[in-house]
Amino acid sequence: MTTRGDRQTFKNEDLVLKVSDNIDPIVWNESKYEAFIDELCGNREYQKDAIRLVMRLFAGAQYKNLRELAKENFNENAEIQRRYGSWAGMDRHLQLPDQLACSIDLATGTGKSYVLYGLATIMLAEGLVDRVLVLCPSNTIEAGLLAKFKDLASNADLRDLLPTDAKVRAPKIINASESIINESICVENYHAILQHVKSSIRDSLLGQGMRVAVFNDEAHHIVNESGANIKKWKEFLLNPEYGFRFVLGVSGTCYVADEYFADVVSRYSLRQAIEERFVKMVEYVAEMPQTDNPDEKWQLIYNRHQDWKKRLKKQGIRPLTIIVTKDIKTCKLVAEELQAFLQEWEEISADDAERKVLAVSSATEHQTNIVRLKLVDQPASKVEWIVSVAMLNEGWDVKNVFQIVPHEERAFNSKLLIAQVLGRGLRRPDRWQGADPVVTVFNHDAWVGRIRHLVDEILEMENRLSSSVIADSSYHFDLHNLDYTRETDTRHYTKKGEYRLLEQGFVDLPSQVEIEDVAIEFEHAVSGEHTKFKTKIEHKTYSFVEVAEQMYRRLQSIDEESKDAEDPKDQTQYAKKFSFERCHEIVMSSAKKAGIKSGRIAEENRQKILQALGPLRRKSAKRVVYRLTPNRLQPVKTSSRQAISVSAAELRRGDKTVFFTQNSGKTIPDEQKDFFNSVIDPDGDYRSGCEKIANTHDFKTPCNMAIADATPERKFIRLLCERENSTILDGWLKNAPQRFYSIEYAWKKGEHPKRGEFSPDFFMKQGNTILVIEIKDDNEIADPSMENQKKCEYANAHFDQLNKWLVEEGLNIVYQMNFITPKDFNKFFIKLRAGEAKGFRSELDIVLGQQLTTN
Repeated sequence: MTTRGDRQTFKNEDLVLKVSDNIDPIVWNESKYEAFIDELCGNREYQKDAIRLVMRLFAGAQYKNLRELAKENFNENAEIQRRYGSWAGMDRHLQLPDQLACSIDLATGTGKSYVLYGLATIMLAEGLVDRVLVLCPSNTIEAGLLAKFKDLASNADLRDLLPTDAKVRAPKIINASESIINESICVENYHAILQHVKSSIRDSLLGQGMRVAVFNDEAHHIVNESGANIKKWKEFLLNPEYGFRFVLGVSGTCYVADEYFADVVSRYSLRQAIEERFVKMVEYVAEMPQTDNPDEKWQLIYNRHQDWKKRLKKQGIRPLTIIVTKDIKTCKLVAEELQAFLQEWEEISADDAERKVLAVSSATEHQTNIVRLKLVDQPASKVEWIVSVAMLNEGWDVKNVFQIVPHEERAFNSKLLIAQVLGRGLRRPDRWQGADPVVTVFNHDAWVGRIRHLVDEILEMENRLSSSVIADSSYHFDLHNLDYTRETDTRHYTKKGEYRLLEQGFVDLPSQVEIEDVAIEFEHAVSGEHTKFKTKIEHKTYSFVEVAEQMYRRLQSIDEESKDAEDPKDQTQYAKKFSFERCHEIVMSSAKKAGIKSGRIAEENRQKILQALGPLRRKSAKRVVYRLTPNRLQPVKTSSRQAISVSAAELRRGDKTVFFTQNSGKTIPDEQKDFFNSVIDPDGDYRSGCEKIANTHDFKTPCNMAIADATPERKFIRLLCERENSTILDGWLKNAPQRFYSIEYAWKKGEHPKRGEFSPDFFMKQGNTILVIEIKDDNEIADPSMENQKKCEYANAHFDQLNKWLVEEGLNIVYQMNFITPKDFNKFFIKLRAGEAKGFRSELDIVLGQQLTTN
């Protein structure tokens, strides 16, 4: 929460209702649908999260209605308490408190239709409802949803991923021109619920509401518009003659004027969508030349439009500019004014100028233009400019909008209007190449003081710091990726007979350091001063002979225990196969592979050799393998990494840490400078969330700042910036969490296959070697997750393929992937300083590799 003047403002993310995940799996087992959700949503994790959250609410039997959920959150969330003042105050803001109702806030352009279809299909498959009604505010949205749902419903691969006991496998997709039968998803304009409109909705659903789910697309219409028909939309949802139990609202603008919905359970904000590159970036005017001449204002807008045309020509994209007006009269005048300007400025005929400008409103003379509106991104279209009353209808999915001009402040003076304005231009063009696309909001700079906070709150940029690349940094370096084709391969395999022990002839060991340099940091109790005490640790070691003897005795013990087995096949004779001499050879081979030259084995590696003697039996199983076939090499420049931001709350809590230097402030955007100064204040509220690197030359990253996501990353960045380490590195980069450099992988969650993408945490360049580092907590060593095992498998396979490809291309670059925990940080940097990082294996590398072999 922040205070602006006499007005308190709240961050929307703090007002989202939390749905308990303490669900009895007998009542609702969401893992049954993981494969379906995974295939439906691809790498859009926010869609998967939204589906899971709503299904926990609808199917988990933890809440009778929205009121129970809201009351639980009011009692536990201090921000919600401050927002509404009292429970009675919050209760008054609930639109449908007595139903199991909620809203999803998904930024425009992020695929709400996939979430709606996924939820509808799962509810029918689970037998929670017999029918699903999807209501929307326009014919445009209805047509788009029907087409999308029919396409998804006809996808046999998607259907086959539903559980075998699904009540409905292939829902029928209809609209209200026919009866709404069981096992159907009906998509319809909300006008069909009105009494004077002929449709099947009222007759089909009367008295059936307990077995019907109602989904409302663009749900902000229900609570914001004052027309009689709109009011009937909400009355229909509340009508006891139907008795609807499950009601869902979905919108990218969850506002009643400037107030955020009180029933949102899942939120994917515009800021997240921009940062993670699912929609365009947004820029708006902060200062512009002063002029009262309309022609000069049009020139500024025109020049920006032409600039976009020039930049997009090589992409084969013709950009669109939208001008938003307050009413029909103004729409007509502005369209005529713009046509006259184009005619004179481009020296074209009146007819040609008219073909370039499309006026869109509810006026009769503009009705044919609404049809043309659907075709403006087609190559044959001549339209470059759209003049619209208020905002164009939701569901208009044209992706070539690169400039939006609010003609008056009225079109840009509330959160709802700003979100709608931005929403029309956010969709990214298909197959976009190069730097992130940007939509320009060409507002009048005189409005900035009054509206900047609204834009900031919509984008959730308020009180955030961004780590951005510095274009001319000397620490940039080139990366390489591969473009893949993905195929699915299902295999059945069986393991029988005696376990094939140590058949490779060695045990895969992590690199070891026998004498380890360490530092202890002390804090003086009174002054708070921190000092470092540097020392060494000498690890206990064993000779090769000692370890071989222990191996041989362990094998003898296993054989002795097996003599009591009833089945002769279970009796082992490992000691005969592995004599002491053979064990000694294995120890020496293991040491050689791990780069151990001292003739001694450290305690941790001794344990790993002995643990390798535990035989396992494998049962028959089915294994789904996703095969990735590389098609071409993709160069990736560190200079193209998008900005990564961190919030005030994350810094205050110490969840994340900003690393900065004395030069960082020079590259901070003006709007973030005040906050940056607050963050680096040693006596301020954020002192636990920032660390200064004293010497800028030790900060060898091409970014103005680095953001550590947790304690292990904090420790790793500190080591990167220590003088003895920084001097032997050419540069390093903290990866973006999504959509910069990612690796596809697959794993099983329960019994269901899943796919995802992960972005390794760090890239480090040393000569012709790129070290790729994924940081994990030490706990992962003792209990590695299947997900991380598969990340390791797919990442290593990716970089093996990449290295082969680079050799074929004649490029002298080698990539090495390591999964490292703080336990091995010192070892890693010791090897790095000694020039021995090549072939380094951490303890987690070994554990993840062993687990994969076992599984």
